[in-house]
Amino acid sequence: MNVFELRDDIVNEYAEFVGSFVNPSTDDVADRVNEHFESEKLWPEPMLQLNPSFKPGKTIDELVEEGVIHELCAKIFRVGKDKNAEGDTMRLHRHQEEAIRRAVTGENCVLTTGTGSGKSLAYIIPIVNHVLGNGSRRGIQAIVVYPMNALANSQHDELAKFLVHGFGEGNEPVRFATYTGQEDQARRDELLRDPPDILLTNYVMLELILTRFREREFIRLSPALHFIVLDELHTYRGRQCSDVSMLVRRVRAAFNASQLQCVGTSATLAGPGSYEEQQQKVSQVAGSIFGATVKSENVVGETVTNTTEELDCRDAETRENLVRVIGDYQAPGSDEVNAPQTMEEYHDNPLTNWIEWNFGLEREPESGRLRRRPARPISGENGAASALSEDTGIPEAHCATVIRRHLLAGVKLAQMTGEKTPFAFRLHQFISRGDK
Repeated sequence: MNVFELRDDIVNEYAEFVGSFVNPSTDDVADRVNEHFESEKLWPEPMLQLNPSFKPGKTIDELVEEGVIHELCAKIFRVGKDKNAEGDTMRLHRHQEEAIRRAVTGENCVLTTGTGSGKSLAYIIPIVNHVLGNGSRRGIQAIVVYPMNALANSQHDELAKFLVHGFGEGNEPVRFATYTGQEDQARRDELLRDPPDILLTNYVMLELILTRFREREFIRLSPALHFIVLDELHTYRGRQCSDVSMLVRRVRAAFNASQLQCVGTSATLAGPGSYEEQQQKVSQVAGSIFGATVKSENVVGETVTNTTEELDCRDAETRENLVRVIGDYQAPGSDEVNAPQTMEEYHDNPLTNWIEWNFGLEREPESGRLRRRPARPISGENGAASALSEDTGIPEAHCATVIRRHLLAGVKLAQMTGEKTPFAFRLHQFISRGDK
């Protein structure tokens, strides 16, 4: 599938749809409307972002050997587990390992990492570790609050892979369940009689647990609540944020959990400034929401790493190599493409380097620390194609075509060979409703 062509098809169909509602009464108005549509203000150039690679941390087995987590975690958290296979040792990302080490100390913490960085494992492993160490069937020991039921349901399926596979239905070492308002009455009654160790819910249902008489059985049967997790902290804003903040305080009081440990995750909570400044700001915001201290050193950011060498386009040889490989893709409109034929060739291609460092990674000016680069368009104002044109002297339109072709070439090679491409990419398309 060519994702760029798919994007164009979607936008063109939407343009026809929106245009069908517009019937200008005069030619000059019609011309102005057409100019507005052709400028693509209602559907701007899509933003492209790479999924970066992350620095590897220790394996679950190594953390078990160190005594950081319970020995049964080595059997629970494995890669490729299913009903018939035990799976392989799981290696964590560096930021996952750091978050786990901080969480098992009992201190409040926040993980601020991007999409696809494994945030959920960073709190699920400490929760499971706590239940294993303190015993199951003591009522709810952890409440995980999601902003959407879909996220809770998805996490339920992920937990099943770890806690059911290898143990069997009904033999889970740590029990878990969703309580989102989608359950039928029989299931609700069952959970009220025998609460799980981990409850996956949303803030509305958590509010009802505190206020509805029948649901207060959860509180009576849960004298050992230890964790509350707010997933996707950045989704709570304004009055809703105030409501959630007060809810955390009421949970602490209702469950008599004076030592309640608060954990938060967010992809976008951090703002401008250096990494240390971001840590301090996040710790202040999270502390206000939790009603408890969050040390700045307990705000853990993602640890990205590069898969290609950093390019210096001021170097004449580097520029020559870029010009050469761009020429391999021929001119726009040509079907003749001399793209890399193996993943090794693709990885060593100077254009692969350029794309990673212009779409995926950048260095923090203050410290030189690698961080994820914000999404940017290929074409148009502030587009990457103009930067590549400036680096090589090749026309911008040609550069835009070559960037798209090279990204798709990596996807095609990965599909053909089964090897991992140096980077996966995604498109973010913003579309106006078009009602004004």
